[in-house]
Amino acid sequence: MNAHAPSEEKSDDSKDNFYEKLELVFDHFPKYHATTLLGEFNGKLGIENIFKPTIRNESLHQDSNDKVVRIVKYATSKYLVV
Repeated sequence: MNAHAPSEEKSDDSKDNFYEKLELVFDHFPKYHATTLLGEFNGKLGIENIFKPTIRNESLHQDSNDKVVRIVKYATSKYLVV
């Protein structure tokens, strides 16, 4: 699945709507051993310890931006690893 999230300057309603639609589509995909979700989520995942269970040590950034909470919350709810 490939997705493109609204950019930082978009409204919170627009961002919420995107993640609601993403969840609806994602939940209708067949269940396999591995699921890949690709796209531009306009987030910078940093190396903060709080996000390590979801992003592991695979970040290019030192600090996260505001969109990371939405990304990590979604990934965690779907048992995904970023």
